[in-house]
Amino acid sequence: MRAWTSLIVVIPVITLMGPTFIATAAENKREPATAARIAAPVAARKPVSLRNHGIVRVDNYAWLRDKNWREVVRDSSRLAPAIRAYLTAENRYADAVQAPLAPLRAKLAAEMKGRMQPQDSGVPMPDGPYAYWRKFVPGGEYIVHVRAPRDGGAEEILVDGNELAKGKPYFAWGDTRIHSPDHRYFAYTFDDSGAESFTLAVRDLAARSDLPDVIKAVSGFTWADSNVIYYVRQDDELRSRFVYRHRLGTDPANDPLVYEEKDLQFSVSVGRTGSGRFVVISAATWDTSEARIVETAKPEGEPRLIQARTPGLMYSIDDGGDRLIVLTNADAAEDYKIMTAPLATPGREHWRDLVPYREGRRIESVDVLANHLVRLERENGLGRIVIQRKSDGAEHAVSFDAEAYDVGITSPYEHDSKTIRFVFTSPSTPSQTYDYDLETRERVLRKAQTLPGGHDPDAYVVRRLFVTTADKEEVPVTLFYRKATAIDGSAPLFLEGYGAYADNFPATFDTNILSLVDRGFVYAIAHVRGGIEKGERWRNAGRRENKINTFTDFIAVAEHLIKSGYTARGRIVARGDSAGGLLIGAVANMRPDLFAGMIARVPFVDALNTMLDETLPLTAGDFPEWGDPIRDIKAYRTIASYSPYDNVKAQAYPHMLVTAGISDPRVQYWEPAKWVAKLRAMKTNDTRIVLITQLTAGHSGPSGRFVELDEAARIAAFALDAIGWREPAADASAP
Repeated sequence: MRAWTSLIVVIPVITLMGPTFIATAAENKREPATAARIAAPVAARKPVSLRNHGIVRVDNYAWLRDKNWREVVRDSSRLAPAIRAYLTAENRYADAVQAPLAPLRAKLAAEMKGRMQPQDSGVPMPDGPYAYWRKFVPGGEYIVHVRAPRDGGAEEILVDGNELAKGKPYFAWGDTRIHSPDHRYFAYTFDDSGAESFTLAVRDLAARSDLPDVIKAVSGFTWADSNVIYYVRQDDELRSRFVYRHRLGTDPANDPLVYEEKDLQFSVSVGRTGSGRFVVISAATWDTSEARIVETAKPEGEPRLIQARTPGLMYSIDDGGDRLIVLTNADAAEDYKIMTAPLATPGREHWRDLVPYREGRRIESVDVLANHLVRLERENGLGRIVIQRKSDGAEHAVSFDAEAYDVGITSPYEHDSKTIRFVFTSPSTPSQTYDYDLETRERVLRKAQTLPGGHDPDAYVVRRLFVTTADKEEVPVTLFYRKATAIDGSAPLFLEGYGAYADNFPATFDTNILSLVDRGFVYAIAHVRGGIEKGERWRNAGRRENKINTFTDFIAVAEHLIKSGYTARGRIVARGDSAGGLLIGAVANMRPDLFAGMIARVPFVDALNTMLDETLPLTAGDFPEWGDPIRDIKAYRTIASYSPYDNVKAQAYPHMLVTAGISDPRVQYWEPAKWVAKLRAMKTNDTRIVLITQLTAGHSGPSGRFVELDEAARIAAFALDAIGWREPAADASAP
C-alpha cells in the first residue's frame, strides 16, 4: 500500500462559500519567512458515527470519500463536484501560500534537470539475433524501447512512449521488457489514468503497428510461446485475481479463464521461468504463497500445482533442468533458503536443501541459469551477490567496498548466459552498470551515470551508523553530507523512513537530494523496524502488534542525530511516502517538537477506517501486515492506538506538505484530505499545512521524467523554507 514559502507578497484570500466548506483567516505567529498571510480552506464537519466491537467513533470528514470511488479511480472526471471544489481550493491555497517560493522552485527544478542527461541510453542486453535496450531522446518525457542486431547494425524503435503519451493527461509504462520468443512481437502494458489498471497491447514489429488484440484492466502478463500470452485481469476493486490465456489473432472477449483466485487476501501474478520452459502462476499474500506451472510447449495445458498453500509457507520456483529450484522459508528458515524439488513429485515433502538456511542472511532472490545459480543476499542491511556453479556447487561472492550502498541484478534474457549484469550505487556514487563473468570473475563497467555539470564523490561523506533504541535494538542509519558541512548541531537534517511490507529502503544515488545536501543539509535514512534490512525478525518487530516500534525507532534516530551534533531540535525535515506517510503521521502526533517540517506523500494515514473496509483494493491482502481489525478486537485497538487520523490532537504541529492523487488505488485521496482537514482544526499553533492533490494522477504522482521534477522541486523548496534558508545571490556558489 501503500518511492515552501521569502518575500512578503500580497495574495488574494481564497474563499468558497457553501455547505461543503468555508475559508477563514488564520493568524500566523510562527511561520516560514516566505509565507504571506492567507486563509486556508476549512472543510465542513459532517459527523458520522462508526461502531466496531462496541466502540463508537465520530468521523467529521467522511464526506470527502466519494461514494462512487471505484469509477473515480478510473476516471477522475467523475469526482463529485463538492469534493472536487474542496480539493481544487486546497490546490489553489497551496499555490498561493507557496507563490513566494516560485523563484526558488524554478531554480531547484532547473538544477535537477541540469543533472539529467537530455539523451540517455541503457546498456543493450543480448537475446538471440538482437540486443534490446531502452533510452530517452532529447526532450522526451518517456522511455523509448529499441533493439539492434546483436553484432551491430541499425537501431530499430520498438515502441515510443512519447508517441503513446500524446494527448493523455497521464501516462506510465507497465511491463515492457518482454518481446516474443521468436522476436516478431513486442508486448507491453501502459496506464493512462494513474489507477495502475493497465492496457495490454502487442506490436507486430515487421508491420510496425499494433495488433487489434487490446486488453484492458490488466496487471501483468507473460509470453507462453510466440503466439500465446498469459495475463492477469483485475476485478472491479482493482484486485489481481483472474488469469486468462490469449492466442494472438483471436477476440480477447473469448479468452479462456485459466485460474481464478477466490480468496481476496491473495493476489495473482504470472511469469516465465528463466529457461522459458514454464509459465508460472503465483498466488500470494504477505505470509503465504503457492505456485502452478504450465509447460510453454503445451500452452493450453492445465496448470499443475506445486504445493498447496499452507499458512506461513512462502515459496517461489524456477526451472533447474531436471528439478525445480525453490526459494522458500520452509522449516523455520525465516530469511529463506534454496531447495530443490523433483519435477515428477514437486510437493513439499520432496523438497531438499541446496543452499541451507543461515541465520542473519536474507536471500532476496535467485536467478537460475543453465550452469549457475545467482542469488542476491542481504546481511545487516547491505546486499551482496553470490554465484554458485551447478556442476560442483562451488560458490563465490561479489563484494563491494562502501559503508552504505545498494546493488541490484538485471536477469539476462539468455538462459545459457555466462555473464550477469548488476548495478551498483551509493548516496555519493552515481549508478554503475557492470557485466560480470561468472567463471573468470571479471567485471566490466558498461555504463557509469554521468551528470552534465559533473559530480565529485570525494566531496561527500557516506556513513552507516547504528542507533540504540530503548529496547536495545540497533537501528541502521545511512548518512550523506558534504565534507564541508559542519557537524556541530548547526546543520539542518532531511530524514526519511518507511518500515513496512518487508521493504528495504535502498541507499542509492539521488540527483535531486543533491539540491539539499549541497546547501548544507545532512541527508539521513532511518532503516526502521518493519522493513527487511535486518531480516524477517526486523520485519516482524515492526508490524501488526509491534508496529509502534517503527515510529519509536524513527524518533530514536532523530534524537540520536541531534545528540551527536548532526542537527538540532527543530532543524529536521522528515519525509515518508505511502506507508512511510503513516510513519510521518504517527510521529507527528507523538513528537512534533523535533521537526521544522514534515512531508507526507500519498500517506496511509486513515489506517483504521481503511483496514475496516474490505471493499477497498488492498485491505484484505494487507491483514498480514497490519492485522484484521474487523474480526480481531486486539488488532482494532492496536491500529486505533497509532492511526494518524484518529490520533490527531490539540497540540502544536510542524509545517506540513501533504500530497494525494485522485486515481490512487493504494492510498485513496480522501485519506490525506481528511487528515489535513483534522490537523488544521485541531492544531494549536499557526504553522501552515498544505494539501496538493493531483487531479489526473495516482500513487506515483505526475508522470514524465521532467514533469516529475516540479514535485521534487516543491518538496526541496518546502524543506529549505521550513528551516529558514535564504538563497544566496545569483552569482554566489552553493556551499
